[in-house]
Amino acid sequence: MMVDWKKEWKPLAVISAVFLAFFFIPFDQLESTNLFLNAAIESLALTREYAREHVVMCLVPAFFIAGAISVFIRRDSVIRYLGPKANRYLAYGVASVSGTILAVCSCTILPLFAGIYRMGAGIGPATAFLYSGPAINVLAIILTARVLGIEIGIARAVGAVVFGIVIGLLMQFFYRKEEIDSAVPIASVDTDDSRPLWKTAVYFAVMVGILVFANFAPTAEDSGFWHSVFIYKWLITGLLSLGLGAILISWFSAKLWRIALVAVISALLAILFPGVPMLSYGVGIIGLSWITSTDSGESGEWFDASWGFAKQIMPLLFYGVLIAGALLGRPHHEGLIPSEWISVLVGGNSVFSNFFASIVGAFMYFATLTEVPILQGLIGNGMGKGPALALLLAGPALSLPNMLVIKSVIGTQKTIVYVALVVVMATVSGIIYGAIYG
Repeated sequence: MMVDWKKEWKPLAVISAVFLAFFFIPFDQLESTNLFLNAAIESLALTREYAREHVVMCLVPAFFIAGAISVFIRRDSVIRYLGPKANRYLAYGVASVSGTILAVCSCTILPLFAGIYRMGAGIGPATAFLYSGPAINVLAIILTARVLGIEIGIARAVGAVVFGIVIGLLMQFFYRKEEIDSAVPIASVDTDDSRPLWKTAVYFAVMVGILVFANFAPTAEDSGFWHSVFIYKWLITGLLSLGLGAILISWFSAKLWRIALVAVISALLAILFPGVPMLSYGVGIIGLSWITSTDSGESGEWFDASWGFAKQIMPLLFYGVLIAGALLGRPHHEGLIPSEWISVLVGGNSVFSNFFASIVGAFMYFATLTEVPILQGLIGNGMGKGPALALLLAGPALSLPNMLVIKSVIGTQKTIVYVALVVVMATVSGIIYGAIYG
């Protein structure tokens, strides 16, 4: 099914215009000594940072993966392995370690969460996946251990896995009656055996690989395996993109000349502008959109589903980032809430300091890995070890933009319960950790 652009061109134009405005207008170069004007500047500057660093590289690929989940993953498989009546050990085991391969932030995980939830995943495994996705990013755990200490690195890794499982189990317990009433019997779900499982697995592995390697962060060392991966990240991403093109041609009947045209233009841009890989990457994304949106078969359905996620999530994220920027500012910049207040309020290891750190972490937006240098600065200004862990466990998994989108997927009540569970568990974990290592 092809997208009806007679109806869709207006939302596409609005989203594109807003994105391009924030991408190119240098709001981050504005300055003001007036508190409220500065908060407005910080709001715009943080949104610009988000547009430049996360939309094209992280969110758009995530939208395509989410769309693919809703179109190509058989619903009976989702219900069997992640549904309300699925084997708990398997469901929560898979969901709670998902972040080890997804180097994503609290916003990039949202399309993937929405995709599996709408396909029939139980509220428990779905929220375990939602929390663990950004919380146990392997690179973030390693960076935390290197910069902040091995103890807090281990505590973050263990806490994130345990959190994912416990939060998921509690969500499923609280809404067990609703889950049972709405559960779909596996036998009643239509299956589609037109494509072997291994093909679907390869297709998703390639897309996840593109997302992971395109966003692979630099390491603290100038040598070693991870440094080598970073050096060759764009070569790996390019090879995976070629693999995706081959999959589209052989398994989805995409036209060879279209794939070739996009590949050639992307390659030329990579050669001519090696220091600006986003150009080549962006052309690849636009090309994929063009190829899939003009297809009347499975690829058209894939684009239609991906575009549906983008329309729902993008506006909410931008509103949330604007508000978060005004209140808290960017790292090392001031919003309406001065950073000195935060440093003073999270000193020591009291219940209040841990709770306050959890609340601040829950509402503040952290890009992937940025929570570590921010915490390094706060610890240097007197932040306690307990509140530091509390912020680490609440921050990467939640943000104000993230909450707004979760609400649109699972409703207000479930969102409030989910956020409350994260904050309470982060607070308790911080108190225990601070008592041991403080």
